[in-house]
Amino acid sequence: MPVVRSAEATTHEIHGARFVSYATPRTGSKELCAWRGEIPAGTRAPAHTVNREEIFHLLVGELLITVDGRTDRVRTGDTVIVNPGATLTVENPTDHTALSWVTTSVGLEAELADGSRIVPPWAN
Repeated sequence: MPVVRSAEATTHEIHGARFVSYATPRTGSKELCAWRGEIPAGTRAPAHTVNREEIFHLLVGELLITVDGRTDRVRTGDTVIVNPGATLTVENPTDHTALSWVTTSVGLEAELADGSRIVPPWAN
């Protein structure tokens, strides 16, 4: 049974946010990836279109999440389901860091508005 200790999690930073990956193929997961997102106050991630479903659960804080043009204020305990092909933007308009837990399937990629692709190492 693979156990990923908190001290062994891998941290990545992109677009002002921190992603701490726990479940990936590198840690023994075959189909799913899971990570904790740390979104600092004032951070606004660029719009990106995902190729895999993401389940985004807010552990702490408040965010503005826009999926396909619809913006919702998401608070602690709320979950957002982002379907494949959806365009997502995450913004923290508060003065506190928000913490999230995200689960997706292996192979997640995101395309930015300029056509560039991101292959996040925390989801592959």
